[in-house]
Amino acid sequence: MNLLIVDDEPLARSRLKRLAEQVPGCTVLGEAGNGREAVELVGSLAPDVVLMDIQMPLMDGIEAARHIAELQTPPAVIFCTAYDEYALEAFKVQAVGYLLKPVRAEELSAALQKLPKVNRVQARQLQQGERRSHISARTHQGLVLLPLEQVRCFRSDQKYVSVLHPGGELLIEDSLKELEDEFAADFIRVHRNALVALRHVIALEKNEDGSAALLLDGMPEKIQISRRHLADVRKTLKHL
Repeated sequence: MNLLIVDDEPLARSRLKRLAEQVPGCTVLGEAGNGREAVELVGSLAPDVVLMDIQMPLMDGIEAARHIAELQTPPAVIFCTAYDEYALEAFKVQAVGYLLKPVRAEELSAALQKLPKVNRVQARQLQQGERRSHISARTHQGLVLLPLEQVRCFRSDQKYVSVLHPGGELLIEDSLKELEDEFAADFIRVHRNALVALRHVIALEKNEDGSAALLLDGMPEKIQISRRHLADVRKTLKHL
């Protein structure tokens, strides 16, 4: 059984590694200091289990678990944290194991034998009410993490949603409605098939045919505004 240990405290990682290696058949493949590193290492190392803290810089364990669930064959995730107020949330969906720090050897051994896995539906429930700091997308190169602040537009096209950013675009399986609900404070619907990041709007321009479009920084392509949404877009931009 191959493990990845994730904690922002080196001493905590060292202790957990020592305990894990005492469990017969367990091998620690690597360590990460935050959730983003964890997601990247899961993609490259393909561990069977991730032992992960919850409160960490850059990306917390809850969000990391959600991104990990996007993998084709996600590993089991077991949270190891000093904050017991997260226990109810973790067990609510029966998605992950939960160990309270300081982790005891016998508790770790028992948790590793259960190996619960996080599927996509459970992961969304796990983060219900929380908004992600990154967008994850499965590509032929593996799982890609894109910081939310780099996203210019979400645009739906039949089954998938395209995430437009200065480096190109990614395809994700989230629905536009789910994205609108999660990121309502920072994105506005400008068309039935498009959400735009307010922070990146440079100008509202009128096209030759009388329709309107938004010009976004870092994007050569203008995003068209439907007549239905134009009034709301104008009103929102006026108060920025």
